[in-house]
Amino acid sequence: MLTGNDSIVTEFILAGLTDNPELQKPLFYLFLMIYIVTMVGNLGLITLIGLNSHLHTPMYYFLFNLSFIDLCYSSVFTPKMLMNFVSKKNIISYVGCMTQLFFFLFFVISECYMLTSMAYDRYVAICNPLLYKVTMSHQVCFVLTLAAYVMGFAGATAHTGCMLRLTFCNANIINHYLCDILPLLQLSCTSTYVNEVVVLIVVGINITVPSITILISYVFIITSIFHIKSSQGRSKAFSTCSSHIIALSLFFGSAAFMYLKYSSPGSMDLGKISSVFYTNVVPMVNPLIYSLRNKDIKVSLRKVLFKIQRRKIF
Repeated sequence: MLTGNDSIVTEFILAGLTDNPELQKPLFYLFLMIYIVTMVGNLGLITLIGLNSHLHTPMYYFLFNLSFIDLCYSSVFTPKMLMNFVSKKNIISYVGCMTQLFFFLFFVISECYMLTSMAYDRYVAICNPLLYKVTMSHQVCFVLTLAAYVMGFAGATAHTGCMLRLTFCNANIINHYLCDILPLLQLSCTSTYVNEVVVLIVVGINITVPSITILISYVFIITSIFHIKSSQGRSKAFSTCSSHIIALSLFFGSAAFMYLKYSSPGSMDLGKISSVFYTNVVPMVNPLIYSLRNKDIKVSLRKVLFKIQRRKIF
């Protein structure tokens, strides 16, 4: 409830991942390394797919967009996160905080549906290979990609719009390393009921629908793998699927733990740790999981490195 003695907040302080001074420097170098690997991996994958015409297929089209999303949303919060490890107070303006919240949610929600599109693409490729080119046409791929970004925009607009209607007074320390929904709701001095309902509905849809779709796709994929006669082929397919499932479980599991639970100060500390997985770890491992185990990517990378080496020689 807003009283006469309350002052409206114009800036926030990001508390960061931990307030332990002994951990600040090691964590700075750790997350700086993660960020560099994320940038190099995703930017390299975008460049590789863009330069090689034989990689211009539906699977790599979705992978291109996934790398673009990971590249962007890591850059939305990581610079501020790194600053928190080396500065006494990591201040962010109200406008800056709302902007960070919008773009973070936009890219995270878009990633949910991009991963769903990729699972559907693999389902068609393995379960209906004869109809693959017809089913996954350029128009279908464009519509699926556009739908992912539209869902991201809609979700980010709903959450940010609801956040803008709240009033923040006196308390301005965000118990997180980025401007996220639940830590901000804890600071509001006006009713957050509408926001909490929106979180349950929008987050519930954006986690449940993609998760169920991906789960069903992989159930059909695994069933089809069992019908592969070659033991070597089955082993290769299971190896690829298992790595994809691990990445998906990390992303959706940690996101669900963060948002679909009761929000208390104690739970927020656990939430910060779980959010590291879908904000930092997943964007870093996605290029490794979806590319380094991929024969086409390895061949394309060797060709590019060979061309660079030849140019140096001549």
